Amino acid sequence: MKNSYKTLLLLVFVALGVTSCKMNAEDNKGKEEKTEEETVQNNNPVFPGWYADPEGIVFDDEYWIFPTYSAPYEEQVFLDAFSSKDLVNWEKHERIIDTAEVEWAKRAMWAPAIIRKNEVYFLFFGANDIQSDDELGGIGVAKASSPEGPYEDYLGEPLIGKFHNGAQPIDQFVYEDDGEYYMFYGGWQHCNVAKLNDDFTGFKPFEDGETFKEVTPEGYVEGPFMFKRDGKYYFMWSEGGWTGPDYSVAYAIADSPTGPFERIGTILQQDPDIATGAGHHSVIKTPGKDDYYMVYHRRPKGETDRNSRETCIDRMYFDENGHIKPVVITHEGVKPNPINK
Repeated sequence: MKNSYKTLLLLVFVALGVTSCKMNAEDNKGKEEKTEEETVQNNNPVFPGWYADPEGIVFDDEYWIFPTYSAPYEEQVFLDAFSSKDLVNWEKHERIIDTAEVEWAKRAMWAPAIIRKNEVYFLFFGANDIQSDDELGGIGVAKASSPEGPYEDYLGEPLIGKFHNGAQPIDQFVYEDDGEYYMFYGGWQHCNVAKLNDDFTGFKPFEDGETFKEVTPEGYVEGPFMFKRDGKYYFMWSEGGWTGPDYSVAYAIADSPTGPFERIGTILQQDPDIATGAGHHSVIKTPGKDDYYMVYHRRPKGETDRNSRETCIDRMYFDENGHIKPVVITHEGVKPNPINK
């Protein structure tokens, strides 16, 4: 009887041990799966490092981002680019251009914009942060045979090196519509639009004789961007001060690429629990789908240095009237979305 009791106790302990091991194994498995899921979904920022003013675009079957290297002006002497097949995994292309190639540019090389024409890639950028017409600098242009460069200075001088209508020559964006190439640009709360000539060496006047036409909407500060959806032109810009927490993005809708643009509202702004200073954006549309993404920079929670900015992506949605819903900024970012050719 005594031996039977010992045997029974032994069986109970073995059963408890097996159950405990199974529970621990399942618990550890759950933790591993949760950790893996969190790692996959934590896609903001989209790549490491301090980068701002991102220009997002699609070339063939790849997504591209061309950002500012966010650092003190004297260190902003080059541009990097990033490419991705799925919006989640990004490859870095270092120093696609720098001030060694652009002799007139000395500092504050920023806010790139890019467009392809006749299989040539034209990269537009600001340089030197000029404060008056007496200084050398403004908006430059470089060209390359592939999006990752290397780029060479196209003109040997700024494309726009003077102030027109009070607009500081920075933050350019080039938009093609029906064979015309429009450049929107400007800081200091003024925005101009101009039509590039055929070889991008200068500009051609509008029908009324103006070359630099002011199209500044209410609240505009800098960072213009445009896209077209369902026959309407969505014109977007940044408001507030870029060094502060209230930097944000607003937009207008027009029937023409030159306006008039009447402000509709703010669609991107800070969430103090996640990040501040959310602004200077662009928009990427996945070819063949009605999938739109806001590509923007923000300052992580707790960061106070003005240059501590990171590039992020979150989904952008529309309501039944075609208005843009407020973009929710997240740590999760977006899911993979490969381009189907």
